[in-house]
Amino acid sequence: MHVRWLGHSTVLIELDGVRVLTDPLLRKQVIHLRRSTPAPTPDTRVDAVLISHGHHDHLDLPSLKRLPGSVPVIVPRGLGELVRKQGFADVREVLAGDELDFSGVRVRVSHAEHDERRAGSKVRAAPVGYALLGSCRAFFAGDTDVFPGLEHVVSDLDLALIPIWGWGASLGTGHLNPERAAEAVALLRPRVAVPIHWGTFRPIHRGSRAPFLRDPVDAFAAAAREQAPEVEVRVLAPGESLTMQP
Repeated sequence: MHVRWLGHSTVLIELDGVRVLTDPLLRKQVIHLRRSTPAPTPDTRVDAVLISHGHHDHLDLPSLKRLPGSVPVIVPRGLGELVRKQGFADVREVLAGDELDFSGVRVRVSHAEHDERRAGSKVRAAPVGYALLGSCRAFFAGDTDVFPGLEHVVSDLDLALIPIWGWGASLGTGHLNPERAAEAVALLRPRVAVPIHWGTFRPIHRGSRAPFLRDPVDAFAAAAREQAPEVEVRVLAPGESLTMQP
């Protein structure tokens, strides 16, 4: 399994030859948010796109349109029509508990505890996370808070991609802060945890050296050492990768 974090919640996961892209956010600026790191060059060689929920920093339609219209896009139920209007031919709406198969890699949809609204729209869709199950087992949590049953989402987990912050100096509801993210890691018990959803975007009125761009990942690493000492925490900078063996 090869994993490349592109920033925020955008991760390119290659598992058993299947390439999956999560929540593609590929632009330099989105609404009032400015990227604090270089924008990634989109890799269009993907077998599926996984969308966790409808917020604009996770379902960014201009970023999505940089990908081929033939790519399957998996979205929470309620977001399908929005994505089909962008020209995608294979859009699959899912709920927690659903499973899909991509060339032998099973994708299991899980619950996420987060706001279902999309700003500026009447669209509603229950957020989800995704487990990728093959020779390795990975879990992309999307945006969520800790919820009952989180410890049972994936057994024998190799990698957890865990959100640890947001995009500003404070968090709204339904997000994991560093300490709650460490609690989630302790429940999931992966071999390796990679923090995501931090240090990438900032409101345009905040500078590129704002403390919230770095402090959360240091706090998460410290909290994880205390709450889940058996889990290896791998901190990646946007664009960095890791490779895991079964």
